[in-house]
Amino acid sequence: MLPPPVLERIGADVPSWRGTGVSAMELSHRGAAFREIAEKTQADFRALLRIPDHYRILFLAGGATLQFAALPLNLLGAKRTISFFDTGAWSKKAIMEARKYAAVEIVASSASSGYTTIPPREHWRIAANTAYAHYTANETIDGVEFPFIPDVGSVPLVSDMSSTLLSRPIDVERFGLIYAGAQKNLGIAGLSIVIVREDLLDRARADTPTVLNYAVQAQQGSMANTPPTFAWYVLGLVLEWLRDQGGVVEIEKRNMSKALKLYEFIDSSDLFANAVEKSVRSRMNVPFRLTEPLESDFLSESVAAGLLNLKGHRSVGGMRASIYNAMPEAGVEALISFMKDFEQRGG
Repeated sequence: MLPPPVLERIGADVPSWRGTGVSAMELSHRGAAFREIAEKTQADFRALLRIPDHYRILFLAGGATLQFAALPLNLLGAKRTISFFDTGAWSKKAIMEARKYAAVEIVASSASSGYTTIPPREHWRIAANTAYAHYTANETIDGVEFPFIPDVGSVPLVSDMSSTLLSRPIDVERFGLIYAGAQKNLGIAGLSIVIVREDLLDRARADTPTVLNYAVQAQQGSMANTPPTFAWYVLGLVLEWLRDQGGVVEIEKRNMSKALKLYEFIDSSDLFANAVEKSVRSRMNVPFRLTEPLESDFLSESVAAGLLNLKGHRSVGGMRASIYNAMPEAGVEALISFMKDFEQRGG
């Protein structure tokens, strides 16, 4: 979901950006107009997350899945091993891709729980010679979110924050690299963000494709190839909106309130259930189940009620409410009201 004020701005800018007669979709990435957008977006991003000067922000084509391959190509260096936390569907996909380039060590896995927990610290194993340790901050399919930043010692920490970035404050200096697809909290599909510490930019393999090489992209202002300019422009509008809401501190308060309301109702219900351990439940994605024969009725009736995209991911089924930054509290309240009515009617 995009914030309504952002949609309004897009609608005004599509036919003519700032009255220039040139559409926001037609701006050349080499022109002065887009350079202005790019520079402001970078400055706003740095300010909102308090990103230190010794980190570079890259705006790259493609989504987070492309970065699953780019990460080992750029960060493996002379090492042969990468460490992974295995906590859900996206962790598994990242692990599968990394195995094409390196040996993978599993720091900890919650597979035995059906990906409903995060293993406690005493069960972690981190190889001393590992290139980096990777974790998925929020598993959008499984509804599991790290409520803390893992302490991996001196090993560079890498995180897929596709659905976490800008939803809460984070201490960027705890990380070697953070990456995120844009289509959750940052804007529209087609763009990924990479925040990388400068000292990690000299590790790329010689055969790393130019457009995936973080050092080259950093040197060329994320324009070693034509970037997804429209998605970059939309990101800039989202950052302005977020700043106007009070920034990530304020948006975190809203996200916590939305999630708490929905989980409290689910936990009080005799019909709906969420299997994730309470301490690691996602603020962004709330999966829930009910008796199998009733799920199709629930989904069809929810669409009729104007509640969209509640069908769970095809790999797990059930239902899932994605309540990203732009979803207002009223939207969550409308869902809860519908769920209460559905339960009272016995489905």
